[in-house]
Amino acid sequence: MDETLTALAERNRFRIVEALRKGPKPVGELVEELHLPQPLVSKHLRVLRQAHIVRVRPRAQQRLYELEPGPFQELESWVSGFHRLWEDRLDTLDEYLKDVQRTRKRHGK
Repeated sequence: MDETLTALAERNRFRIVEALRKGPKPVGELVEELHLPQPLVSKHLRVLRQAHIVRVRPRAQQRLYELEPGPFQELESWVSGFHRLWEDRLDTLDEYLKDVQRTRKRHGK
């Protein structure tokens, strides 16, 4: 997961991943959409491939880049742990606020 987060931390690589969320694309389409030079897009795609975030598949004369689901499933699992943590904390806060309301009602406030 560290490799995934490190790769996504770079702004242009993140933008490439966002563009690929819509579906597979060739380098040329990414270049046009992101307004980046082709060598830079290719460089970032190479890093994303090495981090197993994207994969390449041939289509006629083109090479299509698409997202690999594995790293994102791992990230989702990791983030969901924080979701449970916040739910627990919000449940605790809710109970505390209910206790405060009951105490105020008892004391006529």
